[in-house]
Amino acid sequence: MPFTTNQPLKNLNTFGISVNAKFFAEILSEKDLATVFASDIVKANKLLVLGGGSNMLFIKDYEGLVLKVGIKGINVEERGDDVLVTAGAGEVWDVLVKYCVAKGYAGMENLTLIPGTVGASPIQNIGAYGVEVKDIFESCTAFEIATGEIRTFTKADCEFAYRESVFKGKLKGKFIVTSVTYRLSKKPNVQTHYGAINAELEKRGISEPTIADISEVVAAIRVSKLPDPSTIGNAGSFFKNPIIDQTVFEQLVSQFPDMPHYPAADGRVKLAAGWLIEACGFKGMVEGNTGTWKNQALVLVNHGGATGQEVYRFSETIINTVQQKFGVLLEREVNII
Repeated sequence: MPFTTNQPLKNLNTFGISVNAKFFAEILSEKDLATVFASDIVKANKLLVLGGGSNMLFIKDYEGLVLKVGIKGINVEERGDDVLVTAGAGEVWDVLVKYCVAKGYAGMENLTLIPGTVGASPIQNIGAYGVEVKDIFESCTAFEIATGEIRTFTKADCEFAYRESVFKGKLKGKFIVTSVTYRLSKKPNVQTHYGAINAELEKRGISEPTIADISEVVAAIRVSKLPDPSTIGNAGSFFKNPIIDQTVFEQLVSQFPDMPHYPAADGRVKLAAGWLIEACGFKGMVEGNTGTWKNQALVLVNHGGATGQEVYRFSETIINTVQQKFGVLLEREVNII
């Protein structure tokens, strides 16, 4: 399989950061993985697996091997009202969502327009508007780097948590996801409990929404708040929504009664990181070539020519300011490379 050297990655990361990879190869099948991992280049270099490049910030050139996973294919197995949809790790996530919505397969509609590829969905446990991948996940297959074997992971195996999975924890860097299977349904149970969805449905006069309605509404909300990476470099939400103990929340809400909050596991409370950042005056701020998006303070952007270091330093300023004002430590959602 051909390797390229000094490969530009600007068009392979949604932040549009200009960096190069020492070595690069594209994976189109599980067989390609076996071939790559038999090479001396893999053995002599550190490795980065790249999907859609939508959840990372490069702060320097990558002095190793970048593997771009491009495994495609969508297969469907109907089991009564249940539908098992299996997609290659290189499929564009929103292409899969649109495919399923058009077929009437319910479960993914709230995850419309999330950037990235299928392979990243279980790793990150992507989520939006009250739904996470763990809610529809059936299983995934992954290439084990140490043995070259393909292993199947169940939902329990993945140890899902908020924006977390076993692939970001104890198995980080040990497997490469090759395909993911989702359990969807022909009988929709639409999730409209997120306030923004209800408000948009009401505005449109829709009282009994279909999954297509939900998908369209979510797309409209995201477009109104989030910038298109093809227009301005960004990685979507840069920070996780922090989860705090009830006692800490009670102290905060007494000082900031308008603070948005949502119930989380174990009696804890999830805060809106975007609100915290905006309350510190960062919404729409421009600093050099970077800044926050004018419509959503949670999104950091590349106004053109920003370096990864520049974006990282700006994120540090946000973290420190929020901690000083609220006593809450924000955690980056993007991977720093």
